[in-house]
Amino acid sequence: MITTASQLQQARSLAAEGRMPEAVALLKGIGRLDVALDLRRSEVRTRPTSAVAEHNLAGLLGDMGHAPEAERAARRAFAKGGDAPETWLVLARVLVAQGRFDEGEAAYRQALARRPAYAEAVRDLAQLIWMQTGDAEAALQPFGAALAVAPGAADLRIARATVMTYVGVTPDAVHSALGANGADPGIELAATQAALGFDKSRALAHARAAHALRPDVRSALALAEVHLARAEPHAAMPLIDAVLAALPDDQAALSLRAVGWRQAGDSRATALYDYSSMVGGWTIDTPSPWKTLSAYLSDLSKSLRSLHGLKTHPVGQSLRHGTQTAASLLRSRDPAIRAFFGAIDRPIRAYMERLGTGSDPLRRRATGDYRLSGAWSVQLNPGGYHAAHIHPEGWLSSACYIDLPDAVEAEGQQGWIGFGGPPFAPDLPHQHFEKPEPGKLVLFPSYMWHGTVPFEGDQTRLTIAFDVVPA
Repeated sequence: MITTASQLQQARSLAAEGRMPEAVALLKGIGRLDVALDLRRSEVRTRPTSAVAEHNLAGLLGDMGHAPEAERAARRAFAKGGDAPETWLVLARVLVAQGRFDEGEAAYRQALARRPAYAEAVRDLAQLIWMQTGDAEAALQPFGAALAVAPGAADLRIARATVMTYVGVTPDAVHSALGANGADPGIELAATQAALGFDKSRALAHARAAHALRPDVRSALALAEVHLARAEPHAAMPLIDAVLAALPDDQAALSLRAVGWRQAGDSRATALYDYSSMVGGWTIDTPSPWKTLSAYLSDLSKSLRSLHGLKTHPVGQSLRHGTQTAASLLRSRDPAIRAFFGAIDRPIRAYMERLGTGSDPLRRRATGDYRLSGAWSVQLNPGGYHAAHIHPEGWLSSACYIDLPDAVEAEGQQGWIGFGGPPFAPDLPHQHFEKPEPGKLVLFPSYMWHGTVPFEGDQTRLTIAFDVVPA
């Protein structure tokens, strides 16, 4: 078995041989961005005039949520003669992460001035316009200019389809805009998702085409999802089992296995989704120097709301009709936000102790310790909700309730979190619900389907969420 220690040594050997991109990719794969950062800093020291080394450092710092330091590295890259669109993209993203939205938009446009058909920059610019304005037409305008330069670019068409989906364009219109013709696997995968919204037979044809063109994990799971959407677990399970044979901890494959077993009436579904032992709620601690939890939550709420300066939801996330913080809360210097991560330590450890160890997909990863991987806040507006989803990069996931609308006490489980029901199979509703309460932290497996019931009224729903991975 390859150990983390041996992978670290391999990464350091690759770096010593000058194969830095391979070393960093390996370190990212095992979650050791701290070591990757040391290597990137060393690269800057040994190549003090290199704009590329500064760009690489800026990109990694941005990925790690160190936005101010990433900005400084990007600007040093420019000072050393760099002017690549990739560096402008890094700068734009870290400016947005700092809440400097106008500067971020200007930096995205600088990237596009240097590469007009740069799909990542077009997508990010479109998303920023959408989140600031809620104007679908304005958000889609950057794609018009880019596609005029590169009308056949598959990455642009895929990115446009993603944005169209999240700004409210109908699935059939998204499908038509893709122009799928059986030639590009990425286009076929995007067409699969669009067609699921209006024609499952057409979705199946696209998924089969994508898998034939590029038979990898992503296309296999997309094809399996379509079969499950068509209530065909017998066709989906061999695809899912093959992925899990190679990648036993793949959270997306585990989530689909649960759906397939449930559709097939397989009793193993209840073990994979054992709500009584795998979903738990705890009240977070009151951190010092606050005297009461309510006083702390009040201050935390004020700090979080100050970060919700955008108008509507991002692209590619589960929330609808609300906002999400642009930067990871793990890097915040706000005292109330920083105190939150101490307040959740005891509940997380209590969950892990209750969970124990075992051979099932959740418990076999338990090490007795943990680290957080990403933390963000969501503010849902009235009518807002989270579509059912999973967290593919996590082990445990969470929802912590900071400030709640009165509607959670009304009929219909408004604003509650539900578990078990996938978005593509309406015949399988949620099986378990947890009622939100101020200061309540709910923990659950990252592979477990979960979503939020919409709520009425004129108040918002404020939460913090994060992922936990074994340390």
